[in-house]
Amino acid sequence: MRLTRINRNYYGYFFITPFILGFLAFGLYPVYNTLALSFTDYTLMSRSGSFIGLRNFQVLFADQLFVKAIRNTWLIWMLNFIPQMGAALLLSAWFTNIRLRVRAVGVWRAVFYLPNLIIPAVVAALFNSLFAYYGPVNQFMVRAGFLEEAMHFLQNADITRGIVVFIQWWMWFGQTIIIVMAGMTSIPVHLYEAAMVDGASSSQMFRRITLPLLKPILIYIFVTSLVGGMQMFDIPYLLTDGRGAPSNSIMTNNILMYMKFASSRGHIGAASAVGVLTFIMTTVCALGIFYFLRDKDESGFEKSMRKWFLRKNWNGKG
Repeated sequence: MRLTRINRNYYGYFFITPFILGFLAFGLYPVYNTLALSFTDYTLMSRSGSFIGLRNFQVLFADQLFVKAIRNTWLIWMLNFIPQMGAALLLSAWFTNIRLRVRAVGVWRAVFYLPNLIIPAVVAALFNSLFAYYGPVNQFMVRAGFLEEAMHFLQNADITRGIVVFIQWWMWFGQTIIIVMAGMTSIPVHLYEAAMVDGASSSQMFRRITLPLLKPILIYIFVTSLVGGMQMFDIPYLLTDGRGAPSNSIMTNNILMYMKFASSRGHIGAASAVGVLTFIMTTVCALGIFYFLRDKDESGFEKSMRKWFLRKNWNGKG
């Protein structure tokens, strides 16, 4: 009898135990350990360290390179995320529009998603070769008369940062399209049919039906992109010299964290301080996104739709 009660009430815990153990070992403990190391002067070579309070953080805030790394990280992320969302919404609305009946949608989705399958190291090497001094871009620009002579693209801060922005956009906008399209196709068709009967235009249906119902998907994309953007490392690190050159224009939080660690003694404590500040910054911004984009009134969409339909009917009768 006792065994039966245990099986009935608690057997579900056995299924989630592997996940909980994995999360504690590989998720929660690294966060705790990083936080603890950030208050020490621990180095990898000595494998020892002492508690130094907030000294690592004081050094970071006094370092202009840290401020520049934060500014670069935000700038690169925003410059690729905003057009990424714009392109995803535009193409998704185009692909899912029943009036347009776009053909070979699956092929287009596959084509747009393909860059995401390429290893970042390969992408960085490809663009490094394309924009090299004797690379194909210089050859084309000089032969076509756009440039009098070849130039060092990757020694120009603005161009190099622009290349990183483009690569990030190019690699991730296909995945964003797939997620947005999945959200759009899950919206009930009868809402659009009712709106079309009342004479709603495509832009009105997009603003009053698609966007409100797509909000949970957009929040997910926003937060996951933010987390990924704050951890940007591979492309900026591999594109040039691994130190954010030229002029630290592509120095990001994670490159700085690696540079703090990659010294002769391996200063894990100082590197952990960068990781903790990045974690705090990302968490605060993610919570802000959830707060400001939350559904303040669960029936807000229904109220908005009802008001809109009533106004349309009233105007039609008038």
